Formats: sequence, C-alpha cells, structure tokens
Amino acid sequence: QVQLVESGGGLVQAGGSLRLSCAASGNIFSANTMGWFRQAPGNERELIATDFAGLETDYADSVRGRFTISRDHVRPTTVYLQMLDLKPEDTGFYVCNYKAGTKSVWGQGTQVTVSS
Repeated sequence: QVQLVESGGGLVQAGGSLRLSCAASGNIFSANTMGWFRQAPGNERELIATDFAGLETDYADSVRGRFTISRDHVRPTTVYLQMLDLKPEDTGFYVCNYKAGTKSVWGQGTQVTVSS
C-alpha cells in the first residue's frame, strides 16, 4: 500500500506564493511519477505538474514558468510544488498523485485560495 500526505495549502493574495508538499510512504517503486492535479468548482480535475523519478518534469501551460515541481533531495518520495506569482484562477483543490505501473494513488488534497 502507498499512502500520500499533503500539506501547505492556504489563503494568499494574488502575486503571492505557496509551497505544497506531498509525502509518499509504503511500498514505493523508484520508477514512479508523482504529480499535482487541481480541481476548481465546476471544472474537471486538471493536471498541473508531474515529476518522473526526479528525472523529468512537465507542466500545464497555465502554470509553466510560475510553478516548479521538485523532489526532496534527502527523501525523494516527497515532492514539492512551489507556486509563485499566484493568480485568482489558481484557486482550487490541489491533489497529489502517485503512479507506478498500474497503481495510482491519490492524496486527500489541500485547498489553495488566491484572493484578488
């Protein structure tokens, strides 16, 4: 079993920054992809950023250049999402995902609210 624990959400003014973290534990495969998804009210869940085994990253166009996903150097089963220059449209429920092979695990999510 794999468990994910997220933290770091909150309320911030436009232009501000937040850092989310997601710690994975349990039966972790090294060749895994960890990512962050965002869901805003009335919208479908949107893939924001992914990190494949600390080797490759990818971002949604809406956050590219403002958000950075990274792995903890000491504990690579923890990923961070550094969010800079936040905009009101970044508001949503952010959920971490772990994927390895056919296994996909979701965290409990954390709310990010950006006020204008």
